[in-house]
Amino acid sequence: MDHSEAPLAGRTLIMSGGSRGIGESIALKAAAAGANVALVAKTAEPHPRLPGTVYTAAEKIREAGGRALPIIGDIRDDASVADAVAATVAEFGGIDVVVNNASALDTSRTEDLSMKKYDLMQSINARGSFLLAKAAIPWLKKSPNPHILTLSPPIVFDPKYFATIGTGYTISKFSMSMVTIGLAAELADDGVAANSLWPRTMVATAAVQNIIGGELIARSRTPEIMGDAALAIIVKPAREYTGRLVIDDDVLAAEGVTDFTGYQVDPSLPETELELDFWVDGFRSGTPERAASE
Repeated sequence: MDHSEAPLAGRTLIMSGGSRGIGESIALKAAAAGANVALVAKTAEPHPRLPGTVYTAAEKIREAGGRALPIIGDIRDDASVADAVAATVAEFGGIDVVVNNASALDTSRTEDLSMKKYDLMQSINARGSFLLAKAAIPWLKKSPNPHILTLSPPIVFDPKYFATIGTGYTISKFSMSMVTIGLAAELADDGVAANSLWPRTMVATAAVQNIIGGELIARSRTPEIMGDAALAIIVKPAREYTGRLVIDDDVLAAEGVTDFTGYQVDPSLPETELELDFWVDGFRSGTPERAASE
């Protein structure tokens, strides 16, 4: 493709995960916008119940017009992340965007949640997001428009969420959002943006089908809505758009999108019948941006 007018031409994005689902959609949107994409994931071989590997995602990125670097790595391991950042810089010359996409999910109640699972969620979700961003900061500071984008929710201290979604998982995801708030403050003078993006509705991915249940798929939106919203964020001026915990359709509404039925798995369903994602109440409030300070 001709990248002369592409908004991410010559820019490099490094993402944790991205073998499938939302991460893959973000990677493909970035590639179509001209970006080089490095994917750091453990999925070298197909999962028995989840399609896609880091290599199949890389091939799709190339087909979309981008350059891809598949990296087998462990987001929990300091040396592995450092090596992934070094490999990305060696291949593409720098890093402009970090996407913290990798996440572990278990919504078990506290008494039923094994500490092994609790530690896994903390190490991938909270620590992994902190680590990948930390490792990339020296390179982000050299970028003309650096962004850190973390897939985590608005922080809402409503007890019902802890009770219904599980305290362990909620702690890990809110910790990711706290990484966003903290990095936005720390890096403001350096012009490095840090934001979090979360879907309003459940998103139709293989992981959702396996973990949450296939009956929700028809009442979900497709991963493309997160891909489009993520792209809208990472092309914004970093010094002007930072420290926000935003919802996908709020971001797109601010870009002028008024009809979201094209993102629905079943376009015939009324929007109000879609399954809301965790930590989200209701549909668009008319406020397109939710600052982290709110």
